[in-house]
Amino acid sequence: MLAVAVVLTLAPACTLYGEHPARSMAEATGGESLERVFWKNVAAQNWAELERALASNYTGIAASANLDRAATLEQYRQWQLKDYSIGDLKTELNGNTVVVTYVITLNGTAGSQPFPSAPQHMMTVWQQQKAGWVAIAHSVSQ
Repeated sequence: MLAVAVVLTLAPACTLYGEHPARSMAEATGGESLERVFWKNVAAQNWAELERALASNYTGIAASANLDRAATLEQYRQWQLKDYSIGDLKTELNGNTVVVTYVITLNGTAGSQPFPSAPQHMMTVWQQQKAGWVAIAHSVSQ
């Protein structure tokens, strides 16, 4: 009887506190949290976390160019990201790799130019390595 009382007392704790979003890449446990922490770091200009999040052989495809790791980091350093909105997020896990697709709307500027007002379609490929999850590829389309 005591065991039943303890279980019934603790059971609501699972639903009362809800999910706690990851605050760092180390706390991220899936594709969605990896993307959300990544964009949070871009907005906060947390360069150390962003550098750790991109693999040494990272490659990105944007509308205007193919970008390696160094060019991507330089591009982010020119951004003033005030706000962003992520939607239609889907993840596919395959072994130690997760592919995340989503739509994002960015509010701010890239250099002196405002971000496009239309949502952009994105895909990121994350791979779990010894040091944690890192992005190995990223694609952007309008």
